[in-house]
This record gives sequence, structure tokens and C-alpha cells, in this order.
Amino acid sequence: MHLKRVSILGSTGSIGTQTLDVISRYPDRFRVEAMAAGGNAELLVEQANRFRPKLVSVGTKELAIHIADRVPAGTKVVYGESGLIEAAAHNDADIVVTAVVGSQGLKPTLAAIEAGKTIALANKETLVSGGHLVTEAAKRRGVKLLPVDSEHSAIFQCLNGESISAIRKIVLTASGGSFRDRTREELKHVTVQEALAHPNWSMGAKVTIDTATMVNKGLEVIEAHWLFGLPYDQIDVLIHPESIVHSFVEFEDRSVIAQMGMPDMRVPIQYALTYPDRLVSPVPSLDLAALGTLHFRKMDFERFPCIRFAFECGRAGGTMTTVFNAANEIAVARFLKGDISFLAIESVIESVLDRHVKIDLPTLEQIEEADAWAREAASAFRG
Repeated sequence: MHLKRVSILGSTGSIGTQTLDVISRYPDRFRVEAMAAGGNAELLVEQANRFRPKLVSVGTKELAIHIADRVPAGTKVVYGESGLIEAAAHNDADIVVTAVVGSQGLKPTLAAIEAGKTIALANKETLVSGGHLVTEAAKRRGVKLLPVDSEHSAIFQCLNGESISAIRKIVLTASGGSFRDRTREELKHVTVQEALAHPNWSMGAKVTIDTATMVNKGLEVIEAHWLFGLPYDQIDVLIHPESIVHSFVEFEDRSVIAQMGMPDMRVPIQYALTYPDRLVSPVPSLDLAALGTLHFRKMDFERFPCIRFAFECGRAGGTMTTVFNAANEIAVARFLKGDISFLAIESVIESVLDRHVKIDLPTLEQIEEADAWAREAASAFRG
């Protein structure tokens, strides 16, 4: 495996820091070319001094001025959306890890694809908001989209050497999140702290809330549709509290191939970086005898209406998935601020979806307009 040059969008977030952990174990295999972060300037400065990229990008001009003399001498500092795009596309990286949170990941990902970079995709919202644009561009440019989500990485690994036409269905597993064993009645007064206590995975706040509402799995369903080119009728979801079986594929002959392992994001991150090779990872081996039993249960679309919304939006297509994602981003931010209750996240999303007039096959500009409209509508919702 030759030296791979890596650009990381979202280097200070959960996926970004774990990506750097993987890279730090193989200094002869990887070089960090560029890093982009939003507001966590202190951590970015630390990362820049350790990995010495040629370019770093931050959210604002003020932050760029603030860190300019604290990064290594040869490191260029840029900022804002143009800085994010520069970190994605205008450098010598071979592979771009897109791990920024939210729909701001779409433009830089498209720019990186146009620049011919391999994409290690950890930003669900990119395919949820602009799936047709991203997959079309990747096809046209002959660029690989390598999934970093544990579920999509699992499906990707199960499909190695298999024909897409032989698939009967793919099944994404869901941990069920922090409240998987609570009734809807018991969810009325849950706190932000309770919602952020995820039983299996270490993730950022937004994704942890999304796993509790099941929006996260909904976004993954839409993402799987684009990544693997499958209709929604061939995508299923199963609750699996232990998060050991990361996802599986059932083929026409009724063979089922699953990918399993300890719940640690460094495994799918590393696989995307080293594909098609596999290197030793720092994760403990899976001991099935010690675990003894694994549990699975059907997804309950009444208990988790957000996963139902996701399937409905996916089937409707067009800008519906953009609006689903954008409304959720605002609803989660409002819940984290203490502005609305946990269950109101669903009400916000549903009310915004009900009012949206869908556009089929939207352009990037129309996607951005639908996204902005949905944010405004979700912010104004008073329920």
C-alpha cells in the first residue's frame, strides 16, 4: 500500500478524532494533507501541530486570525465555506474523509468528487440531501464512495465480490439508542442528559440524539438507497441492542452474510482508509462465547415514528429527504438548548414535512433553498 494523503473535514469531531487516531498508528502509510474544523480552534491547533497539514480551515475569519500564528509555519489557514471547499478539493489529498455534521457537507463533498478524490463518507446528510447529485457525479468522475458508517461499511464488506442483482434485501441494525426500553409515555419528560447517555457507542451530541429518536437510522436507510442503488422495499431495519452484528445482507438463495465486531468506529474508519487492504486495528477481538447471546427485535414504526417519516420521504424522493434532514437538525438543536421537549422533535419534523411542496430531481440551488426553508419552518414551530 503506497502512502495515502488524507484530508479530514470535521477533524475535531467524533469521527475526525478517531480518524486521526487510526492515522497516528500508521505514520508510514498516511499523511494528513488538510484539516477542517468548525469552532473548536484549540483542538484544531493541537492537531495541526501534531500532524502538520499543509492547510487548516476554521468556521470564521475571527478564528482564522486567532489561530494563524499558533499553527506550524508552513500551514495555510483558511475559513468559512470556501475554506471547507479548499480543504476538500484544492490540495494533493488522495482521499477525503467527510465527517462534518449536517448538510454543510454536501458542497465540499461534490467539490472533492469533481477534483477526483476518493470519498470516505461519514456525513450521512450529504447523500440524504443530494443523493442523486453525489452518486451521478461520482459515477461520471469514476470516484469511489467508501462508507464510514458502521452499518454501510458492513453492507459494503458483505457485498465484496457479490452481484447487486443477487440481493434479496439488506438489513441495517439499530441499537435503539438511549431510550430503547422506554414506552412513549415514559419519554414525555426525559432530559438532555438522559438522551445523551448512549449505551454502546461514543458519538457526538447530534448523532446520539438522532439514535434515540431513530432519525439516525432513517438517514442511514436513505443513504443505503443511494450507496447501493437499492429500492426502499429491499431495505429493512432491525433493533439489535448489543451492536455486534453491524448489518447483514440476504441474497436470493436465502444465504445471509453479516459483518460483526466490537462496537468501535475505528474499524469502519480504518477500512475506508485502507480499502481494499486490511491492517491491524487497536480494537479488541470479538468473543462470542463471552457474550453468550445476541438479541434482535422488529422495528416498531409506531414507537419510533421518525423511521417511518424517513421511509416515506425516501419513497417520495426529491426535496423531501432534504427537508426531513434539515427540520431534524433544527429540532435537535432546539432540544439540546432546552427549547422543546424530546418528543417535540418528532412534531417539528412532521409539521415541516406536511407543509413542504416537493421538487423532483432538484438542482443544488433548489436543495439549498429547500434546506433553508425547512430550517426556518422548524425554528418557527410552536406546536
